[in-house]
Amino acid sequence: QVQLRESGGGFVQAGGSLKLTCVVSGRTFSLYVMSWYRQTPGKEREFLGTINRSSGNTFYSDSVKGRFTISRDNTGNTMYLEMNSLRIEDTAVYYCSADPGAYWGQGTQVTVSS
Repeated sequence: QVQLRESGGGFVQAGGSLKLTCVVSGRTFSLYVMSWYRQTPGKEREFLGTINRSSGNTFYSDSVKGRFTISRDNTGNTMYLEMNSLRIEDTAVYYCSADPGAYWGQGTQVTVSS
């Protein structure tokens, strides 16, 4: 069974940076395409970006392209989301997903203040 755990969320001022971590256990991490999502109350979960198995290719939604960077460390079973130039509208619960949509973490809250 695959287990995912996000960490690194917190409070940050607008314009600041934050780096989220997703640790995967239970199966071979390198087998999975990995993605990040976020969700705010009353809204559907929003896709942010994805990274392929070997870290060679990434794809981002327009809302975060140029500000967020996804990376992974297959030896450490870890994926990262580096967030820069944060905006108030980036406030949300952030989730990582393996085999996107199949396995989810519990989420980590990011709050951006003015």
